[in-house]
Amino acid sequence: MTTSFTLSWDYRCPFARNAHEHVLAGLEAGADWNVSFSPFALDQAHVADGEPEIFDQTEYRPSLLGLAAGVTVRDHHPDRFAAFHKAMFSARHDEARDIRAESVVRAVLGDQGLDADGVVDKFDESVAKIRDEHMGAVEEHQMFGVPTFVIGDRAVFVRLMDRAGPDPQASAQAIEGVLRTVEGMPNLNEYKFTKIPR
Repeated sequence: MTTSFTLSWDYRCPFARNAHEHVLAGLEAGADWNVSFSPFALDQAHVADGEPEIFDQTEYRPSLLGLAAGVTVRDHHPDRFAAFHKAMFSARHDEARDIRAESVVRAVLGDQGLDADGVVDKFDESVAKIRDEHMGAVEEHQMFGVPTFVIGDRAVFVRLMDRAGPDPQASAQAIEGVLRTVEGMPNLNEYKFTKIPR
């Protein structure tokens, strides 16, 4: 039976990178999931009540650029989204590139065979979608960060400490464990290890 869920992201979060790598690996391995990828702007999450939203402020354009590119690729080039998504996380976390720089985002787009001009030109359209999805998630689920899994009417912020490895079935099992916990333990509110063995 197909499991449907939404998973939030901002490319700047290493834990979002971990979760998304596992989900993408699981999907590539044939996991029976219907996944909606939803942007969540971490800068907006830190705006105090009563302060203006970031979405129309030009000073936040750089921090929204990569996220907007991801939304454009998701919506207009869905067959290229997984590869671009992984490449953006890699640019930020493996290569320590500044994904707030348009030149970096353009380079990642080009490396994935995407028309950088066509994607960047849709910036305003995609920021409007980021606003709608971000604010909707906050209003409906009180979402506060990434990665958050939304299954039905339940939303759970999850930190997976490891990245996807060479075995995609291990990634699929990790995500299945998250999904089983969310669906099978509705009375569970918080479950956090005091330390992570290394």
